[in-house]
Amino acid sequence: MDLNKLQTQITGHQGDGLPPVEKWDPPFCGHLNMQIKLDGRWFYENSPIGRLALVKLFSSVLKKEGEQYFLVTPVEKVGLTVEDVPFLITQWKHEDSVYHFTTQTGDELTLDDDHPIELRHPPGALSDPQATPIPYIRVRRNLWARFNQNVYYQLIEQAEQSKTDDGRIHLHLNSQGKNHCIGTLSSDLA
Repeated sequence: MDLNKLQTQITGHQGDGLPPVEKWDPPFCGHLNMQIKLDGRWFYENSPIGRLALVKLFSSVLKKEGEQYFLVTPVEKVGLTVEDVPFLITQWKHEDSVYHFTTQTGDELTLDDDHPIELRHPPGALSDPQATPIPYIRVRRNLWARFNQNVYYQLIEQAEQSKTDDGRIHLHLNSQGKNHCIGTLSSDLA
Protein backbone atom coordinates (compact mmCIF):
# COMPACT_ATOMS: atom_id res chain seq x y z
CA MET A 1 0.00 0.00 0.00
CA ASP A 2 1.32 3.37 -1.04
CA LEU A 3 0.68 6.24 1.38
CA ASN A 4 0.31 8.78 -1.45
CA LYS A 5 -2.26 6.54 -3.16
CA LEU A 6 -4.20 6.27 0.09
CA GLN A 7 -4.09 10.04 0.56
CA THR A 8 -5.39 10.56 -2.99
CA GLN A 9 -8.25 8.09 -2.43
CA ILE A 10 -9.27 9.77 0.80
CA THR A 11 -9.06 13.28 -0.64
CA GLY A 12 -11.22 12.16 -3.57
CA HIS A 13 -14.03 11.24 -1.16
CA GLN A 14 -13.85 14.22 1.18
CA GLY A 15 -17.01 16.26 1.29
CA ASP A 16 -18.69 18.18 4.04
CA GLY A 17 -18.28 16.39 7.33
CA LEU A 18 -16.73 13.00 7.90
CA PRO A 19 -16.72 10.28 5.24
CA PRO A 20 -19.27 7.50 5.90
CA VAL A 21 -16.65 4.83 6.67
CA GLU A 22 -19.19 2.76 8.60
CA LYS A 23 -20.94 2.12 5.25
CA TRP A 24 -17.76 1.14 3.42
CA ASP A 25 -16.67 -2.51 3.42
CA PRO A 26 -13.80 -2.76 0.91
CA PRO A 27 -11.36 -5.67 0.74
CA PHE A 28 -8.48 -5.80 3.20
CA CYS A 29 -5.23 -4.85 1.47
CA GLY A 30 -2.68 -5.49 4.23
CA HIS A 31 -1.08 -3.52 7.02
CA LEU A 32 0.67 -0.17 6.79
CA ASN A 33 3.70 0.48 8.95
CA MET A 34 1.66 3.20 10.66
CA GLN A 35 1.16 3.68 14.39
CA ILE A 36 -0.76 5.96 16.68
CA LYS A 37 1.38 6.25 19.80
CA LEU A 38 0.19 6.59 23.41
CA ASP A 39 0.83 10.35 23.25
CA GLY A 40 -1.49 10.73 20.23
CA ARG A 41 1.26 11.21 17.64
CA TRP A 42 0.96 9.44 14.30
CA PHE A 43 3.97 7.67 12.75
CA TYR A 44 4.55 6.22 9.30
CA GLU A 45 7.61 4.02 8.64
CA ASN A 46 8.80 4.93 12.18
CA SER A 47 8.85 8.65 11.36
CA PRO A 48 6.36 11.13 12.86
CA ILE A 49 3.75 12.52 10.50
CA GLY A 50 4.39 16.21 11.05
CA ARG A 51 1.62 17.68 8.92
CA LEU A 52 -1.51 18.09 11.03
CA ALA A 53 -3.65 18.32 7.89
CA LEU A 54 -2.47 14.84 6.86
CA VAL A 55 -3.13 13.40 10.33
CA LYS A 56 -6.63 14.94 10.27
CA LEU A 57 -7.24 13.44 6.84
CA PHE A 58 -6.20 9.96 7.96
CA SER A 59 -8.15 10.21 11.22
CA SER A 60 -11.29 11.04 9.23
CA VAL A 61 -11.27 7.55 7.66
CA LEU A 62 -10.28 5.63 10.77
CA LYS A 63 -12.47 2.65 11.59
CA LYS A 64 -12.41 0.06 14.36
CA GLU A 65 -13.64 -3.48 13.78
CA GLY A 66 -13.41 -5.70 16.85
CA GLU A 67 -10.05 -4.79 18.38
CA GLN A 68 -8.42 -3.87 15.04
CA TYR A 69 -8.03 -0.39 13.55
CA PHE A 70 -8.13 0.39 9.83
CA LEU A 71 -7.93 3.28 7.42
CA VAL A 72 -10.80 2.78 5.00
CA THR A 73 -11.66 4.16 1.56
CA PRO A 74 -14.48 2.91 -0.68
CA VAL A 75 -11.98 0.66 -2.51
CA GLU A 76 -9.52 -0.60 0.13
CA LYS A 77 -8.91 -1.13 3.82
CA VAL A 78 -5.47 -1.12 5.46
CA GLY A 79 -4.53 -1.95 9.02
CA LEU A 80 -2.53 0.18 11.42
CA THR A 81 -1.36 -0.13 15.04
CA VAL A 82 -2.92 1.90 17.84
CA GLU A 83 -1.12 1.67 21.18
CA ASP A 84 -4.17 2.65 23.24
CA VAL A 85 -6.87 4.75 21.58
CA PRO A 86 -6.55 6.92 18.47
CA PHE A 87 -7.45 10.23 20.08
CA LEU A 88 -6.18 12.30 22.96
CA ILE A 89 -8.18 15.14 24.55
CA THR A 90 -5.80 18.09 24.60
CA GLN A 91 -8.13 21.03 25.34
CA TRP A 92 -11.31 21.69 27.24
CA LYS A 93 -13.65 24.52 28.10
CA HIS A 94 -16.76 24.90 30.20
CA GLU A 95 -19.44 27.22 28.82
CA ASP A 96 -23.11 27.55 29.73
CA SER A 97 -23.02 24.44 31.95
CA VAL A 98 -21.57 22.31 29.15
CA TYR A 99 -18.10 20.78 28.85
CA HIS A 100 -16.49 20.91 25.41
CA PHE A 101 -13.39 18.95 24.44
CA THR A 102 -10.92 19.04 21.54
CA THR A 103 -8.69 16.19 20.40
CA GLN A 104 -5.13 16.35 19.07
CA THR A 105 -6.62 16.12 15.56
CA GLY A 106 -9.02 19.03 16.07
CA ASP A 107 -12.18 16.97 16.60
CA GLU A 108 -14.56 18.90 18.83
CA LEU A 109 -17.12 17.19 21.03
CA THR A 110 -19.49 17.98 23.85
CA LEU A 111 -19.81 15.88 26.98
CA ASP A 112 -23.27 14.38 26.46
CA ASP A 113 -25.05 11.09 25.75
CA ASP A 114 -23.46 10.84 22.28
CA HIS A 115 -20.01 11.36 23.78
CA PRO A 116 -20.11 9.50 27.10
CA ILE A 117 -17.23 9.02 29.51
CA GLU A 118 -16.18 5.50 30.42
CA LEU A 119 -13.66 4.62 33.13
CA ARG A 120 -10.97 2.19 31.95
CA HIS A 121 -7.63 0.92 33.12
CA PRO A 122 -4.95 2.58 30.98
CA PRO A 123 -2.29 0.52 29.21
CA GLY A 124 0.56 -0.67 31.41
CA ALA A 125 2.94 1.88 29.90
CA LEU A 126 0.87 4.66 31.49
CA SER A 127 0.38 3.24 34.95
CA ASP A 128 1.04 0.45 37.34
CA PRO A 129 -1.47 -2.42 37.62
CA GLN A 130 -2.77 -1.00 40.92
CA ALA A 131 -3.85 2.29 39.30
CA THR A 132 -7.47 3.32 39.37
CA PRO A 133 -9.38 3.54 36.09
CA ILE A 134 -9.16 6.81 34.19
CA PRO A 135 -11.73 8.47 31.92
CA TYR A 136 -12.01 7.90 28.20
CA ILE A 137 -14.61 9.63 26.03
CA ARG A 138 -16.25 8.45 22.82
CA VAL A 139 -15.32 10.72 19.92
CA ARG A 140 -17.41 9.06 17.19
CA ARG A 141 -18.73 5.63 16.28
CA ASN A 142 -16.59 3.26 18.39
CA LEU A 143 -13.51 5.48 18.45
CA TRP A 144 -12.41 6.79 21.84
CA ALA A 145 -10.08 9.39 23.30
CA ARG A 146 -8.07 9.36 26.49
CA PHE A 147 -7.69 12.60 28.43
CA ASN A 148 -4.22 14.14 28.29
CA GLN A 149 -2.75 14.07 31.79
CA ASN A 150 -2.77 17.88 32.15
CA VAL A 151 -6.39 18.09 31.01
CA TYR A 152 -7.36 15.28 33.38
CA TYR A 153 -5.76 17.03 36.36
CA GLN A 154 -7.50 20.28 35.45
CA LEU A 155 -10.85 18.48 35.23
CA ILE A 156 -10.29 16.86 38.63
CA GLU A 157 -10.03 20.41 40.02
CA GLN A 158 -13.41 21.20 38.42
CA ALA A 159 -15.09 17.97 39.51
CA GLU A 160 -17.76 17.73 42.17
CA GLN A 161 -17.60 14.94 44.74
CA SER A 162 -20.26 12.56 45.93
CA LYS A 163 -19.94 9.72 48.39
CA THR A 164 -21.43 6.31 47.66
CA ASP A 165 -22.75 3.67 50.04
CA ASP A 166 -19.54 1.65 49.67
CA GLY A 167 -17.49 4.57 51.03
CA ARG A 168 -15.97 5.57 47.70
CA ILE A 169 -15.87 9.13 46.48
CA HIS A 170 -17.02 9.72 42.91
CA LEU A 171 -15.62 12.68 41.00
CA HIS A 172 -18.02 13.93 38.37
CA LEU A 173 -18.55 16.72 35.90
CA ASN A 174 -22.01 18.09 35.32
CA SER A 175 -22.65 18.78 31.65
CA GLN A 176 -26.08 19.60 30.25
CA GLY A 177 -27.66 18.77 33.60
CA LYS A 178 -26.21 15.25 33.79
CA ASN A 179 -23.37 13.94 35.97
CA HIS A 180 -20.48 12.16 34.24
CA CYS A 181 -18.04 10.24 36.47
CA ILE A 182 -14.36 10.94 35.75
CA GLY A 183 -12.91 8.91 38.60
CA THR A 184 -13.28 7.40 42.03
CA LEU A 185 -11.30 7.61 45.24
CA SER A 186 -11.41 5.61 48.41
CA SER A 187 -12.84 7.71 51.24
CA ASP A 188 -9.50 7.80 53.08
CA LEU A 189 -7.91 9.64 50.09
CA ALA A 190 -10.59 12.31 49.73
